Amino acid sequence: MEKIDLRRELRYLYSPPSKSVVVIDVPAFNYVMVDGTLHPGETPETSNEFQQSIGALYGVSYTLKFQAKLRKENPINYSVMALEGLWWVESGKFDFQTVEPWFYTLLMLQPSFITAEMYQEAVHQLMQKHPSPAVECLRFERFEEGLCVQTMHIGPYADEPITIQKMQDFMQAKGYSRRGKHHEIYLGDPRRASPDKLKTVLRQPVEAVA
Repeated sequence: MEKIDLRRELRYLYSPPSKSVVVIDVPAFNYVMVDGTLHPGETPETSNEFQQSIGALYGVSYTLKFQAKLRKENPINYSVMALEGLWWVESGKFDFQTVEPWFYTLLMLQPSFITAEMYQEAVHQLMQKHPSPAVECLRFERFEEGLCVQTMHIGPYADEPITIQKMQDFMQAKGYSRRGKHHEIYLGDPRRASPDKLKTVLRQPVEAVA
């Protein structure tokens, strides 16, 4: 059986340094995605919509994995990739203290051999076993982020503004400006890891200042 280690192959995208900010070019990949909103007063931990969206993403991603692993012709085994999130507010200001609703797109990268037909079959199988409105909201989409800066944030999510400011200082010094949506990649499990040891990739699409 063929084995694919996407985390190793894409190490440059998913394992940046924590003591510096780096510039990367993120090519197009296939993702399973779902959109949602955190209303004022809600957190990812307290939002039922957010938690159900995570469950749907993992459910379909693991169904796809086992489909590929158990098929009779050309079986392939691989590790399910990390949960990711794109975050933004309507005003365009990125401030953790804002009282605006936060919009998000949760996503999980899929291997290149996963097709739209395989995805539809995985959704069908999952809905047969565990019917869920959240699964019906998922979509399979190709997404190219392009030029970005990123770094590894180690510590509680509440301390992210410190790391984001470091990224902002780097962008200003290198002649870049923000574009697109703030991107987080969750490498740690807050239910199991100590807050000071959580690892989160922080990524920001950028463009050169004219």
